[in-house]
Parts: sequence; C-alpha cells; structure tokens
Amino acid sequence: MGLRIATNTASIAAQRVLSTQQKRTEHSAQALASGSRIVHAADDAAGLAISENFKGQLKGISQARSNANNAISFAQVGEGGLSEISNILVRLRELGVQAASDTIGETERGFLDKETQQLLQESDRIAKTTTFGNRKLLDGSGGELQFQVGPNAGDDNMIKVTYDADASASNLGINGISMADKGDARDSLKAVDEALEKVSAMRAGFGATQSRLESTVNNLDVSYENLSAANSRIRDTDIAKETSEMASANILQNTAVSVLAQANQLPNVAMKLVG
Repeated sequence: MGLRIATNTASIAAQRVLSTQQKRTEHSAQALASGSRIVHAADDAAGLAISENFKGQLKGISQARSNANNAISFAQVGEGGLSEISNILVRLRELGVQAASDTIGETERGFLDKETQQLLQESDRIAKTTTFGNRKLLDGSGGELQFQVGPNAGDDNMIKVTYDADASASNLGINGISMADKGDARDSLKAVDEALEKVSAMRAGFGATQSRLESTVNNLDVSYENLSAANSRIRDTDIAKETSEMASANILQNTAVSVLAQANQLPNVAMKLVG
C-alpha cells in the first residue's frame, strides 16, 4: 500500500474502533451503575416491553396485598368488638345464675341488677361505636363490601363480602333483661344464651372472611416473588458479565488509542520523502 497524505485510512479505522470501544465502556458503566442491563430500549426492545409490564404487575400486586391486609384489619376490629360483647354476655349469664338463687336477698339482687344494666349499656355502646375508618361495623348498617385483592380488572380480582353484623342489644334480645327478682333472672338466662349464639355466628363470619383474606395475602406474596424473579432475569445487570465487558473494552480502548497515535504519524513518514 502506498503512502498518502490527503487521507489517513489507518487513522480513520483506528478512530472507528476507538469509538466502538468507548461505547462498550460507557454501556457497561451505565449498566453497573443503574443495576439494569437494558440501558437503552435498543438493547432489548422485547425484553424492555415485558419488563415494564412486569413492573406494572408488581406495583399492582403490592397494592392489592396492602388492600387485603387492610381488609384483614377490618375483620379483626369487628371480631374484637364482638369478643368483648361476648365477654359481657358471659358475665350477664353469671349474674343471672346468681340472682336466680335464694342464697341472696332482694337488696343483693338490686346490686346485681345495677351491674346488669351498666353491662347492657356498655354492650350497646360497643356495638354502636366499633368502627373502621368511618364505617360502623356492629350496628347493622353494613352491606356488600368489595375488596380489590388483585392487580387486574374483573370480578376474579375482587372479594365481595355481605356484611350485616348487628350486635345491638335490641337485635340480640337482651335489652329488656333484669335481675331485680328471681323470675326475671331465670328468664334472662335463655335470652343471654340466644344472644351468645348470635354473637358466635357473627364472629364466625368475621373469622371466615379473615381466613380467606390471609390465604389471599399468601398467594399474592408467592406471585410477587415469582414475578420479581422473572423480571430480574430480564432486567437486572449480570455483574460478572458487565465487569468482564468493561475490562475488555478498556483494554481494547487503550490499544486503539495507541494505534491511533501511531497511525497519525504515517503522513509524517510520507513528508520525509517529499523533503
């Protein structure tokens, strides 16, 4: 090949190689710094589209899991209120058995009746004031509740619960009981037993809902884990590969710089012939 001054083809070739190695170095640096192997959409257009869809699914699952946990809290608050009402009913039954016996007098029955009336008021107060947010749970004002527990649209991603718990004293049939005399005390035992059955049924409803929601949370956790793993395989940087790529690019870049420096000296060789 002859010596030329106007066009230094060796220098042009060295510049092209140097530019390529610089791009490799920059890409590896960005991949390592960001933790994502897809620095630009052109790196893997299909993989980027799949990964972005996974990201949306993961965000949706995360919020659905939060919704399900809030729904569990909802059920727990309601069941907690019913638990205390149940404790009150057990105490009322105990007072009724005590008041039905002639081992105590009328004065003592009066004291027992005072406690009874206070417990009835407290039971009714709990039923009317047990709330989750601004929704009352135990006064019978509920209806159908819908919990979004999936990342997508459609009924399959929703749990619907008909909620109609009413633990008010009137609904339980205990608002008129008294321990003022033996007859009333004995009558109260049957009313309290029936009220306990109603409260137990309500608690079972809350418990069944809570159990279902806990299964939902477990399933969402598994889905989140598997989708995260799938997204990682597509999107995350392979540190070993990128560090090797960067080392290779740095070596070739340094080599290209050296070759370019030498190529730039070729016109000077030709100039010696002119001189």
